[in-house]
Amino acid sequence: MSMNAKALSGGFAQPVFDAQAVFRLLMDGMSRPGTHQTVGTEIGQPSPLGEAAGAIALALCDADTPVWLQSSFAKSAVADWIAFHTGAAATQDKSEAKFAFKQAGAGLCSFDLFSLGTQEYPDRSTTIIIEVAAIGEGRSLVLSGPGIKDSATIKVTGLPEYFEEIWRGNRALFPRGVDVILTAGRTLVCLPRTTTIA
Repeated sequence: MSMNAKALSGGFAQPVFDAQAVFRLLMDGMSRPGTHQTVGTEIGQPSPLGEAAGAIALALCDADTPVWLQSSFAKSAVADWIAFHTGAAATQDKSEAKFAFKQAGAGLCSFDLFSLGTQEYPDRSTTIIIEVAAIGEGRSLVLSGPGIKDSATIKVTGLPEYFEEIWRGNRALFPRGVDVILTAGRTLVCLPRTTTIA
């Protein structure tokens, strides 16, 4: 299948209902950080984008949300696929992006290169979707904060060792800062900026 054909294929079978279902998953995940959420619909996204990450793009991106893509996504049919299905334009400027899609295996940069919002409008920040190798196995991260009773532990394979350091810097900016969604296959875990990682 040509890159053009890949960009035009897939998408939500029932755009309104499927987008609402994914949006509910994300709202539940943001209100209960660390909980595993599973995308139930197939979307036929192009490689190397995973199913959960693709579903997030379809549910949240639109013509008013510039998207930054890591080079592995930008050089594939992913950029055209997101543009075709959502109307979102790609940007090379991280600070302009409303959503950013990254693969953890390629390394992570400091989050302060992205939009962090302002004290008056902290919601005007970038949401970063990070694809990891696996969720539910690997290194343990202990979470605490709003939406978490006492603490919660998630296991993730594929995040670099310095992720916690990057996250501490992000957390220190509150109420500014980015929100992060980890994805692997159909599974996603939300890490709002209010969450502390021990």
